[in-house]
Amino acid sequence: MRGFSYTFYKRASKAFHDQSPLSKVLIITAVGGGGAWAAYASTATRSHTDTSLPKKKLVVLGTGWAATSFLKNLNSSSYDVHVVSPRNYFAFTPLLPSVTCGTVEARSIVEPIRNIVKNKPSKVEFREAECYKIDPENKKVYCKPTSQLTNVDNGNDKFSVDYDYLVVAMGARANTFNTPGVVENCHFLKEIEDAQRIRRTVIDCFERANLLNVSEEQKKQILHFVVVGGGPTGVEFAAELHDFVREDLGNLYPNLKGLVNITLLEAADHILNMFDKRITEFAEEKFKRDGIDLKTGSMVTQVTDKEIFTKERATGETKSSPYGMVVWSTGIGTRPVVTEFMKQIGQVNRRAIATDEWLRVEGSNCIYALGDCATINERKVKEDIAEIFNNADKEKRGKLNLKDFKAVVEDICERYPHVEIYMKKKQFKNIVKLLKTNTESNGDKQASEIDTEQFKVALAEVDSQMKYLPATAQVAAQQGAYLANCFNRMEECEKNPEGPIRIRSTGRHRFQPFRYKHFGQFAPLGGEQTAAQLPGDWVSIGHSSQWLWYSVYASKLVSWRTRMLVVSDWARRFIFGRDSSRI
Repeated sequence: MRGFSYTFYKRASKAFHDQSPLSKVLIITAVGGGGAWAAYASTATRSHTDTSLPKKKLVVLGTGWAATSFLKNLNSSSYDVHVVSPRNYFAFTPLLPSVTCGTVEARSIVEPIRNIVKNKPSKVEFREAECYKIDPENKKVYCKPTSQLTNVDNGNDKFSVDYDYLVVAMGARANTFNTPGVVENCHFLKEIEDAQRIRRTVIDCFERANLLNVSEEQKKQILHFVVVGGGPTGVEFAAELHDFVREDLGNLYPNLKGLVNITLLEAADHILNMFDKRITEFAEEKFKRDGIDLKTGSMVTQVTDKEIFTKERATGETKSSPYGMVVWSTGIGTRPVVTEFMKQIGQVNRRAIATDEWLRVEGSNCIYALGDCATINERKVKEDIAEIFNNADKEKRGKLNLKDFKAVVEDICERYPHVEIYMKKKQFKNIVKLLKTNTESNGDKQASEIDTEQFKVALAEVDSQMKYLPATAQVAAQQGAYLANCFNRMEECEKNPEGPIRIRSTGRHRFQPFRYKHFGQFAPLGGEQTAAQLPGDWVSIGHSSQWLWYSVYASKLVSWRTRMLVVSDWARRFIFGRDSSRI
């Protein structure tokens, strides 16, 4: 090594001395200047670091749709970000029904959260742990490791994380409606582990039914698959299971094919109630043609280890039916930690955390909640009618000319989006037309001014258009992106607020309020047919919609890695069929 260094130095020295005097000067200047620049840069960096303000500590609870969308879009280096979640990955939950039957592999729809945040401007720390308590008074969250990571030796693995800002995006759990036996005997479909467990159980049922010592009646019981809940998840799983049995398992277990029975139970009168009536009717007819036993108006009252009990809503009759597997998919419930947090902040007897239109928890300035664990409480117009009137009444005359509203119309529609929805429904071009129409309907066609009471009458029906947002991935993802944009521009908007005027005080809100934009929804119905309902009352059902579903879901996956894996899984299924191995 010493000989190599000497040889290198000798060659470099000879090359330098062979240069012209001018070249030697340039070389020395460049090397010296580079060193000086490096020293300056280092000094400047240290100086900047020393004088910079401490970063605000931002804690994010969860790695679901809302939290991941927030982290992906957070591009500010002004925060010290800490993420706490019991799972260290993001799962593309709309494809969970496909995982249950092997259409898509579980690892194809998950992306490690560290991969998602590794190139962020500021370092993001992740802790795989479960938050079991939120302390808003002391600005702390208390956490414990997941069961797999618990240190058995000392048993004291709990820790706390303090925060300046807290983003609660913990999602929700399955809602059992306190039905006896559901937790003990049913499968849920909320997490990757749930889908994998269902897949193993389906194969187990076929293997058990295929044993030599099992009677015909026992085989029918074992191969009776019950799905509770006629929403999108329940319907899609029933369709996936039917295809799995018809296209794959029926060929592998030909002696059992005719004994399989799939039952879909729904307490309401129809399945897919949130979809257009045309889609609902098509889905019900298709399921009947496919041999899926659809029972609407049927409420589950109890589930034992061998039977499921239902009550017919129309007749009050109670029935029981033996089963091999039950999948429970009837909506979402509140997690215990969220329930306890709501009690601390005075939000009792609620399904979800109440926030304002900026996703800020009501009663707090530094805690935000989004996704399935939260709901937005939009302000009602009738609560602020007097303040709206006073804001428009600049001259304080107690009466308003209809032209006076033009100065505040934009802010009213921004602050109360259901006003705009109501006007579109009634085909009013603007709020002035709305007020004029209501004034004329009271017999005063010549009126050029209105008072407070007339204003109240004109806007009396507006609040009827208020609706809570559905607990869907689409809503959660948009909320995450919106909140990240707010945090990215926090300092800028503190100085230059860009939101609507404050109705009950002076000035403007910092940001525009969150507005959900619906891009449509899908309901896969099996047999390579999907129902699509898109904005503008556009409904499509059939094979073409299935290909649209493929393209949309592939584009919405969180990374190119997962896109490639999912598309290859679809191709594999087309060519080789689904895998029936129990692993």
